[in-house]
Amino acid sequence: MSHPTETPSSGPAAADRTALRADCGNCFGLCCVALPFAASADFAIGKGAGEPCRNLRSDFRCGIHSRLREEGFKGCTVYDCFGAGQKVSQLTFEGRDWRRHPGTASEMFAILPTMRHLHELLWYLTEALTLPAARPVHGAVRRALRETERLTEGSASELMELDVAAHRDRVNELLLRTSELIRARIPGKKKNRRGADLIGADLRGADLRGANLRGARLIAADLTRADLTAADLIGADFRDADLSAADLRGAIFLTQAQLAAAKGDAATRLPPSLTRPAHW
Repeated sequence: MSHPTETPSSGPAAADRTALRADCGNCFGLCCVALPFAASADFAIGKGAGEPCRNLRSDFRCGIHSRLREEGFKGCTVYDCFGAGQKVSQLTFEGRDWRRHPGTASEMFAILPTMRHLHELLWYLTEALTLPAARPVHGAVRRALRETERLTEGSASELMELDVAAHRDRVNELLLRTSELIRARIPGKKKNRRGADLIGADLRGADLRGANLRGARLIAADLTRADLTAADLIGADFRDADLSAADLRGAIFLTQAQLAAAKGDAATRLPPSLTRPAHW
């Protein structure tokens, strides 16, 4: 059965997403220091916030980057800063790293989560501008994009004081409207599983076209051969979900981190802006 799909447009909006991908070579290993993690199935060891990971080298690179999963650091492979790390390192702190300038450390580490939230919003807003069906809100989306970009360029003190949750709420209203416009193009009744507990659910071959899966817990769910065209996937938890042969080409607001957390295969169909994880 045929159904309408959204094809991302070309142009500046699509090209600008390159700045929203992590560039570890221009970051001071911020995620390896600023963020805490506990010893678990995702991390072989635990560490506190502000404590450098034992695998962080003097050049701010990871000493086991090529074998993180084998060494028990799967959690590192599914983290995505959306380019926030290099923004904080090179713009906010103008290339002054926390080792040579220890006075910057506390602010730098505190700002990273805020910048990441802003960059994640930039990812979603930029995607919204590539979707033709969302044209009715493109003007408002462009204004929100410019405002969010302006906030990312603020000083360290401005970023420390920013109410990022309030800004996120305002942007989310536009993203919800975008989602409604896209999903409305799918005929028939759409499933609303927003925030649903779908842990371990059997969704093999499920018709999830136009579904609202925002924040759904799909941990270890079987989505083999599922059709997720135009499904809203913001915040959906795909840890260990099986996406083998699933169709994600028209899914909206999907991120590379969500794919990295899941399982898939060569038959999984992906949006052109994302890449097949190496472990699939």
